[in-house]
Amino acid sequence: MTQRQTQGTVRTAYDTVAADYARSMPDTSPEHPLDLAVLVTFIATVGTEPILDAGCGAGRISRYVADRGGRVVGVDLSPQMIAQGRALHPDLDLSVASITELPHGDASFGGVLLWYSTIHLSEADLGRALDEAVRVVAPGGYVLVAFQSGVGTRDLFRQYSQHGQDVTLERYLRTPDEMAELLAARGMSEVVRLVRSGTEIDHDGQAMLLHRRLDGAPDRNL
Repeated sequence: MTQRQTQGTVRTAYDTVAADYARSMPDTSPEHPLDLAVLVTFIATVGTEPILDAGCGAGRISRYVADRGGRVVGVDLSPQMIAQGRALHPDLDLSVASITELPHGDASFGGVLLWYSTIHLSEADLGRALDEAVRVVAPGGYVLVAFQSGVGTRDLFRQYSQHGQDVTLERYLRTPDEMAELLAARGMSEVVRLVRSGTEIDHDGQAMLLHRRLDGAPDRNL
């Protein structure tokens, strides 16, 4: 795992592919039914409290949450992805921001959704993103993290170059235990864990971890 990828690299990559990405993935059709079951559980568990879709891309998951009664706000690092999202979903609150430096106050949300939005983060940036997620979720609130399960990296250059897009982008795989330990160290308690094998669409294993913030201040001394 090189862990040298910067957020600037990620922003540039997604700005480049934003239009094609939004067109090819307009909704949750790529998601496995098990994945959606966890997402629906998260929405129902948070209930009427506001939800932050941190790393919302062009808003397809925000749309899914809103259509099921969730009070959702979305942020994403890529201005072009947000532009696509605003065009496709003008009724949603989507804005540009990094998930490592959220423009929201402490305890602002009943739930924070990190739906495959940590997969390009270095170890240091992952820690900052989890710090921010825990900071903005209220005590008793929930954080749902979805990511590719495993060890190592995937170079996505070939995947995008097949569609005529010249981008530099890596995806980092992490184990469910690794992610769970990072969340637990920040005062989060595991509620649900789903780990499934990959399919012909998503070859790597997939993991979804739903954690609840314990009362009191999370431990920042990591």
